[in-house]
Amino acid sequence: MTVVPSKRPEQQPFPQLPTHFDAWLLDCAPLPDCDVCGANWRQLTSCKQSGDITQAMRHATEIRDHASGVHASPSN
Repeated sequence: MTVVPSKRPEQQPFPQLPTHFDAWLLDCAPLPDCDVCGANWRQLTSCKQSGDITQAMRHATEIRDHASGVHASPSN
């Protein structure tokens, strides 16, 4: 009996999401003139282009959290 070694997690191909599902996951709006938002946006774009939607989603979450937390206007 021949045992075929399984691929390690880092060798697995990136998952393919249903059409337009990634647009919902990656929906975010970086704020202009914010270095943190800009850096996350550049990383999101790079990950998206390479097909790493999981990491791109993490950057989108960072942008949403940062924009709604640090840049949120105080309530009156």
